[in-house]
Amino acid sequence: MRAERLLSVLMMLRSRGQMTAAALAAELEVSERTVLRDIEALSLSGVPVYAERGRNGGFALVEGYRTDLTGLTLDEAIALLSGNGRIDSPAAASAFRKLEAALPEVHRGRVAEASQRILVRPEGFVRSAQTMDALAPVQQAVFEGRRIRVMYQARGREPRERVLDPIGLIVAGDTWYLVANSSGQERMYRVSRISEITVLDEPADRSDQVDLDDVWERSRVAFRSQFTPLDVVIDCRRDDVPRIDGPITTLSVVEIGTDGDRVRATLRFGDGGRAVGILWAVSFQLDLEVVEPAWVADELIARASSMLERQRRG
Repeated sequence: MRAERLLSVLMMLRSRGQMTAAALAAELEVSERTVLRDIEALSLSGVPVYAERGRNGGFALVEGYRTDLTGLTLDEAIALLSGNGRIDSPAAASAFRKLEAALPEVHRGRVAEASQRILVRPEGFVRSAQTMDALAPVQQAVFEGRRIRVMYQARGREPRERVLDPIGLIVAGDTWYLVANSSGQERMYRVSRISEITVLDEPADRSDQVDLDDVWERSRVAFRSQFTPLDVVIDCRRDDVPRIDGPITTLSVVEIGTDGDRVRATLRFGDGGRAVGILWAVSFQLDLEVVEPAWVADELIARASSMLERQRRG
């Protein structure tokens, strides 16, 4: 831990020039006394660091001194590649210090000035930043290919325990999504809705290869379909067709096949959300099965599973 801090002090003095003990302490989140001990340790190890006295004084490296200690640790590289949920994470800050030190002298000033002109904040004026406490262990499980047990709170529902096989992470705007297998089905979960996560000592059940672009596009299509007219094909009893045509108020009910007392009908709804809501309500009264689209059937199954789980706990 101290070796990493000494390296950080060295990198900041090299990239930023003279700095006070107070500035170094604030950057590293330690006391000024700790910084003074670190400066002494650097000096004893042969680093040409000196103190400038006076009001505008501070610590600096002898002009012309260079070091090639700019290698990134694994955590720092991951922080830069993934953002770690926020760019002000300790690992990201350390990585940026090393990158800053590695820049050629001629570019360093322009980059430092440009960085002061850009501020990235995950929260807006009204909306608060999302809770990202689960992101680090979720990333660990994704990278290591390990199964996780979590509490997940879907919108409008009570939190419930789920066992997930992490596949990958997708960042859309300022929202992180976990792509995972749940009972063999691929789903997306908002990381901000995950809590009480436990990384299990079990391998995740997932493919060695994944195309997250394809996963994202398929999920977008399913989500957007909830806001456009949607045709749903169902299997139901022939006697139930008149009852469907009344309360569901579809734009069309088309019989496209028969099998004894069963018929297959196409129902048109105003949007996907309405389709799921109405079919969920009438499923308690009528004997019907959703044939397609698959995501409507999956949503009904998820609702039924959630209700069963609540009843068991109750």
